[in-house]
Amino acid sequence: MAPVTHEVYFDIDINGKDAGRITIGLFGTVVPETVHNFVDIAAGTAFDDGLSYTGNPFHRIIKGFMAQGGDITNQDGSGGKSIFGRKFPDENFILKHDRDHVLSMANSGADTNGSQFFITFEKTPWLNGKHVVFGEVLSGFETLHKMEAMGSPDGKPKKPVTIRKSGVIDQSRDGRR
Repeated sequence: MAPVTHEVYFDIDINGKDAGRITIGLFGTVVPETVHNFVDIAAGTAFDDGLSYTGNPFHRIIKGFMAQGGDITNQDGSGGKSIFGRKFPDENFILKHDRDHVLSMANSGADTNGSQFFITFEKTPWLNGKHVVFGEVLSGFETLHKMEAMGSPDGKPKKPVTIRKSGVIDQSRDGRR
């Protein structure tokens, strides 16, 4: 896909029990602003009030499609916030949804990116040109499969799936930010 410049992790709980860790590689040379936003929120350094992905649910999980989370303000998919103080534009659509386990920005239309994101379970080419791809899962596929098993046709998880802790593993592999 693209060179990985940053790595973040999500320690996942399902129904209050440890389900494992997902490690995600981010493509900061292709979409630097999108990665900057995600890394700062994952690290918990983005906002004075401490908002981060830690403690956040995956509020929408659809088997065979994706798991969506990152609503750091309302926890239900209706909110979110970016480090830029506003919704931010789609940086570019260079990277494609051409494989499974892709990380992409969730939005409510063009140029409405905030903190919400999703991880795909399959190739999703119909999302190309609509959602900015900015990373991919590097490890924790077993955990991802457990999450997918909690999915439903309407997207409401069968049991709560939560990011117990998020953080940064490798701030920058190439010295850029």
